[in-house]
Amino acid sequence: MTAPSIRKVSEREARQVAEAAREQAWRKPSFAKELFLGRFRLDLIHPHPTPAADDVRRGEKFLATLRAFCETEVDGARIEREAQIPDETLNGLKELGALGMKIDTKYGGLGLTQVYYNRALALAGSASPAIGALLSAHQSIGVPQPLKLFGTQEQRDTFLPRCARSDISAFLLTEPDVGSDPARLATTAVPDGEHYVLDGVKLWTTNGVVADLLVVMARVPASEGHKGGITAFVVEADSPGITVENRNAFMGLRGLENGVTRFHRVRVPAANRIGPEGAGLKIALTTLNTGRLSLPAMCVGVGKWCLKIAREWSAAREQWGRPIAQHEAVGGKVSFIAATTFALEAVVDLSSQMADENRNDIRIEAALAKLYGSEMGWLMADELVQIRGGRGFETAASLAARGERAVPAEQTLRDMRINRIFEGSTEIMHLLIAREAVDAHLSVAGDLIDPDKSLAEKGRAAVQAGGFYARWLPKLVAGPGQLPRTYQEFGELASHLRYVERASRKLARSTFYAMSRWQGRMETKQGFLGRIVDIGAELFAMSAACVRAEHLRLTGEHGREAHQLAEVFCRQSRIRVEELFARLWTNTDALDRKIVNGVLGGSYTWLEEGVIDPSGDGPWIADATPGPSTKDNVRRPVR
Repeated sequence: MTAPSIRKVSEREARQVAEAAREQAWRKPSFAKELFLGRFRLDLIHPHPTPAADDVRRGEKFLATLRAFCETEVDGARIEREAQIPDETLNGLKELGALGMKIDTKYGGLGLTQVYYNRALALAGSASPAIGALLSAHQSIGVPQPLKLFGTQEQRDTFLPRCARSDISAFLLTEPDVGSDPARLATTAVPDGEHYVLDGVKLWTTNGVVADLLVVMARVPASEGHKGGITAFVVEADSPGITVENRNAFMGLRGLENGVTRFHRVRVPAANRIGPEGAGLKIALTTLNTGRLSLPAMCVGVGKWCLKIAREWSAAREQWGRPIAQHEAVGGKVSFIAATTFALEAVVDLSSQMADENRNDIRIEAALAKLYGSEMGWLMADELVQIRGGRGFETAASLAARGERAVPAEQTLRDMRINRIFEGSTEIMHLLIAREAVDAHLSVAGDLIDPDKSLAEKGRAAVQAGGFYARWLPKLVAGPGQLPRTYQEFGELASHLRYVERASRKLARSTFYAMSRWQGRMETKQGFLGRIVDIGAELFAMSAACVRAEHLRLTGEHGREAHQLAEVFCRQSRIRVEELFARLWTNTDALDRKIVNGVLGGSYTWLEEGVIDPSGDGPWIADATPGPSTKDNVRRPVR
């Protein structure tokens, strides 16, 4: 078998590519950025922003229509059983306009706000997670969003009406040997007159099996008249030379139309290039700034469903003379699901409304929402399975076959697992958010720890850093969180906001100390950085929960109950935060590295003895050498 075609890059080159794709400037305020710097800017999120009346009217009208469709036309059990969304269901979604929820009305879309788009995804995803994933991939990262942000007017006029009503789109970045390290991207787009010629293989192309339009990231070679670099293209999925070689199957999301797509001498008009050459990664990351909100929105939907099932089941099921929810061992799990669902919805709604208002830079908030939603959503699904006991492990079909309610708890757990990997794994999100969280430090002191900088550059950086830290560090000593009457308008929740303010300053001090201690090696301390980010996520969630609870109290909608949920969530969150702070400095990171080196060096192979490996034969990574396809095309356009 031919060895896979692998683009070799150094660690430094990989970092440079990722850094170049970042949005460098902060033109708008960011609550989360300030939080990591020890500045608790409550004014940026309180009073809670609210949608315009017309947006609410249009959004609620569509939600009612979508709910009726999902209740009568979507058979989630059938999708799970057949591992495919029926064509009639997809065509029904097209007729509803669900493909164009985020597309402007002038292009035939519904023009929903981010808030209502997310609520629609949560609703559709609760009927079938595969439908939620399809709609999200199409609109959050597929053709519509990058064209909205970076496309020409001609491109919008050409493609957006199709995306709004008839054509499904997909986003193609990952390759068999390229995941979160795009510097090694191997798919090429070679200029040829008024066209580019694409060659390469893309993996895990969500919607790729049924897509009509593709957003493809490919590397343009630098040449005379061509800057080159990773570039984005809109590609017709039925173009000659495109083969969907495999429809992938997964642990969960069995209706997901995800495949492997090969490009062989595919001619794409230069007019279909999105933005300039070399801007592809920046386009992808900017698209994800708000696109990432769709995933935690669907996690909110799962939390709501988990709470409903936990409430109904734990009230009906009795053990030792009383409902199981009355036993602390189970009741604590129910409380966790309820409080966490409230907080996660607060995070998503707040971030979404800020995205709609476009007053704040929410790149960190959206990333935190994705990270926190995927992790907490998984925990809520896992707790539901535990509450259900043996019935949680049993399939819905098996439950129904023996006469009980077909509750798909085990399916939900399987479906939720991918969220910790989709759109940036938890580990990558930790690094991405950490990079943004320390941006202010690197802006003023980055040259001090850069080994490639000259002494003169380091000297100038030292002067700049000295001025910044002389102003910044004293402000981390004391703050309003130490005053007993601060934030009193929040009632009993005021103490939690004071805690967030104090913890924010402690977080900033910890980050500064770590940078002083490790300097250029800071980026290798991924365990430490992950905990820093997790603390920030908890503080953001606490802030959002308190602000949402107070907003509901002032508007007269379940205010007392919202305060109760926020109170419990904040107390649970504070326990997690204190544990994370302790683990910043008391952990096994160094010992873990020794063990890892031993494992990779073969020191513990004796520990693997006594089992049989049921894995099949084959390479760890499939061959992705460019060339013509040798497989049948399994593309399945929906008509």
